[in-house]
Amino acid sequence: MTDIALAATLFGAEDLRLVEAPTGPLTPGMVRVRFGAGGICGSDMHYYRHGRTGDFVVKSPLVLGHEIAGEIVDIAADGWDLKIGDRVAVNPSRWCGHCARCQEGRPNLCENIYFMGSASKTPHMQGGFATYFDAIPAQCVKISDSTPMAAAALAEPLAVCLHAISRAGQVEGRKAIVFGAGPIGLLTLLAARLAGVSEVAMIDVAAAPLAFAQRLGADHTVDISGGEDALEELAKAKSFDLAFEVSGTASGLSSAISNVHRGGTVVQIGNLPGGQIPVPANAVMAKEIDLKGSFRFGEEFEQAVRLIDDRMIDVLSIVTSECPLSEATEGFRAALDRSQSVKVVLTAS
Repeated sequence: MTDIALAATLFGAEDLRLVEAPTGPLTPGMVRVRFGAGGICGSDMHYYRHGRTGDFVVKSPLVLGHEIAGEIVDIAADGWDLKIGDRVAVNPSRWCGHCARCQEGRPNLCENIYFMGSASKTPHMQGGFATYFDAIPAQCVKISDSTPMAAAALAEPLAVCLHAISRAGQVEGRKAIVFGAGPIGLLTLLAARLAGVSEVAMIDVAAAPLAFAQRLGADHTVDISGGEDALEELAKAKSFDLAFEVSGTASGLSSAISNVHRGGTVVQIGNLPGGQIPVPANAVMAKEIDLKGSFRFGEEFEQAVRLIDDRMIDVLSIVTSECPLSEATEGFRAALDRSQSVKVVLTAS
């Protein structure tokens, strides 16, 4: 099967082009997916604005997109419970299954991982913001006919948040503070609620996302654009057990460490630019803080799909607008405007 695929391809900072190319024959062992929907992630926006995200630098044209769902249109693999016409959420991760990390049950740390839409390796791993893209069957998790493609595409960011909650350990009945009220922060709020967290505070430097967080059920919202006095008062009054750093800023991580109680847990989800930052290490020591990293997800992807399919978490509650894939650049520009957008989803038409 050969079709013309239209792919949102990044050539450099703020140089996103819609490129047409024939798909070519399907490689044995793969399936071909027709694009249904895709969420624009914070890392996609970093790639778009800066030509990099964290330590991953775009060195050659890169098709963006790893929050994706679609319909299977061709199969060149045997032994899988998949058929043409199946609607699927697509896990962007391809784990090797045999390295030491995979063998110990931590596939998100796979030493040979292929992750769609990433410049972490050269040649880059192409993403799913294309009218047709290929995947291995293990990446495809079937969804019901009643689940919107836009919701299925958000299984990936929800899985990130479910993994972060898991990394925090026992959370039921505990109080949490979340730094960053963007899409991952908001989904962390929803995932924390589902896991039994008793109280959640959301911290940000912008009023619009904090208002959104309040509508989604945050118990407290604090705007720290003018200083952290109100945050410090809240932390003293509430004695937070857990902190989730989602903002991807040095100040966010520092505040997370400062504003959990002694013996508390801090989970870093945000990807900090450049990676090398000053950390209040003495506070980590003296308060005996458990500082944990949380990187992507493992089995949580299928869990996220089931939660969405069963209507246990309304991921569409964070979507503020949709945009056709053919107008991807406009979608990225909208996503970058935090005063107007929380989550922008690209659609097939």
